[in-house]
This record gives sequence, C-alpha cells and structure tokens, in this order.
Amino acid sequence: MVRVRFLEGVLGEDGPDAGEDGGAALPAETEALDAYSAVVTRVAELLSPSVANLKVSKPGWRGGRQDGGGSGVVITPDGFILTSAHVVTGTDRGSASFVDGGEYPIDVVGTDPLSDLAVVRAAAGDLDAASLGDAARLRVGQLVVAIGNPLGFSGSVTAGVVSAVGRSLPTRSGSVSRVVENVIQTDAALHPGNSGGALADSRGRVVGINTAVVGPGIGQGLGLAVPINRTTRRILAALMKDGRFRRAYLGIAGGPRPLPPRVAAELLRDVGVEVVEVMVDSPAARAGIRPEDLILDVDGVPVRSADDLQRLMVEEAIGTTVSVRVQRAARTVTLDVTPVELPT
Repeated sequence: MVRVRFLEGVLGEDGPDAGEDGGAALPAETEALDAYSAVVTRVAELLSPSVANLKVSKPGWRGGRQDGGGSGVVITPDGFILTSAHVVTGTDRGSASFVDGGEYPIDVVGTDPLSDLAVVRAAAGDLDAASLGDAARLRVGQLVVAIGNPLGFSGSVTAGVVSAVGRSLPTRSGSVSRVVENVIQTDAALHPGNSGGALADSRGRVVGINTAVVGPGIGQGLGLAVPINRTTRRILAALMKDGRFRRAYLGIAGGPRPLPPRVAAELLRDVGVEVVEVMVDSPAARAGIRPEDLILDVDGVPVRSADDLQRLMVEEAIGTTVSVRVQRAARTVTLDVTPVELPT
C-alpha cells in the first residue's frame, strides 16, 4: 500500500512552497519520482541483491554440452536458492552470479518438476536472503515487481499488476502429470531467463517464482508465477531436507460438478468432484471407485475441486487408509482407499 502524505503549506495557491506554475514544489530527492516509481525503485534496491543469475550446463547429444540459464532467489544467507525446476533439471554443473559481482558454483539440492520448483545451493556464506510473502493475500490489480535475468541481462526489473489469481499450470514429470493451482498471472514483462526469478509485492516480499511466458500466437505481456503459499513452503522445506517432495496418489482424474439438489441441501454445499477416469491398477481402482462417481469428502474433509483433493494427498497419506465418500447414482457409498506414493 502506498501512503501519500500531504504537507502543510504545500498546497496553497500562492503559498511559499508553490512552484512557478502554481503547483506544489517537490523535494529535490523525489522530484523525478512519482509514487509508482518510488515503490518500484525501493523494491528493486531491496531485492536485486537477492536475485541470482544462474548459468547451468547439461550433458547434450553425442557427448556435447547444452548450456542454459535462468534466475534464482536467495532464501537463506548460507546459500540456498529457490528457482524453477525446469531451469536446473538434468544439470551437473553451474554457477550463481549476483549484481555485486560475486559468482559461486552451485549444486542442485532437490527438484520437484510437478510444482516446477527447485532448490540449489551456492558455495557462499553471507548472501542477502529475500523475505518470502504470502500469495494468498494478493488481489487483482495489485502492483507487483519482477526481477530476473531475461535473455541473460542480469538484474533486470519490470513492473505491472496482478492480472488474475487462481490460474492453473499443467506440469509433467515422465508419465505423471499434475496441475499447479492458484498460479499468479501478471502483465509484468517476462522473457526467457526470467524463470526462477522473483515476483514481489510493493514491500519487497517474494510472492511468486516466475515460471512461464505465453507462447507465440497467444499474445505478449502475460506471464505466470508459481505462488509462495503454505503448500510452496512445505515443498521448499522437503527439498532442502530430503531433496524431493513426496505426494500420495489415488489414481483418478476429475473435476467439479454440481451436487444433486437433495445432497446439496443435506451437506449445505453445492459442488463435489466428479471422477472422469480411474487409472488401471491404481489405489482408487482397487478400492472400487468408478467413473461418474461424485466424491463428496475424504476422511470427513469436504472436497469441492481437484485442488482440494490434491491438497489432501500429502506425504502423511501414503500407505494410510482413508475413507472416501462418493455419491453414486441415487445412493451414497463410503469406500476405503490406501494411497501409494506418486511415482515420478
């Protein structure tokens, strides 16, 4: 939030502080900065030292090398850096450089392609760590600032607004696909190389990790960022500790569908998750879940969307039997399902 302070004596038509044209004279140090510029400048000064330019190298075809790069955000002073999984997946060597001229080798600590997040560690001990915010507090129209290294131009700053929240981003790891929910859409200009960089609010808190730019033929000036929220923080903690993030797996595909009026009145909600597909030999198939079943709740927790279901499939659910209540035709059926670890 930008606070505007009015000073006594400045606004008078002929007061001592009036400019030659009758307007208010600005202090010399802010003469060239309006409120918008002042916010963007402050965020850039605060956050730029925490954004790394990542250069990576991967084994290529016929023994060659494939060089690439992106951006990263320092999250601890002792060298942990958050970035996008697609920037460092397959990397066996790389470096992180900063606006102060420092450059350090990096090791990949852990990657999670299904959230497009990764953590690397620089061989450094006194880095400027960024503050992480909460994307759940973002509002459409709110000012955001993107800092990264588009096309290799280090420390580049762009600004825009939150164009939308709650977008979905499909991800894949081998044969497994997943949808990242609550993705942030912004019109702050993003380009190749911005991936892994910071999307920050007006107080310089990182609320997203820039991950995708619209493809040719769709339009320009539209970017997506993985949100920093409670789920993201769990993923970060697991990557830093174990090098991977484990998820439970039911083996269904589905989406929201209105509940029958009688069921909606009974449950005091109007939406459940319709099962569209059940994977062969999956926990759901073994438990007897069928296509067209309408999932109402899991262990008593209401399920209104695929996102709700994904949030319940955490590491603690692996190997634990859960009770899944479904609406099947005109009757309610309760089934016991034991999720397994999601293969990646």
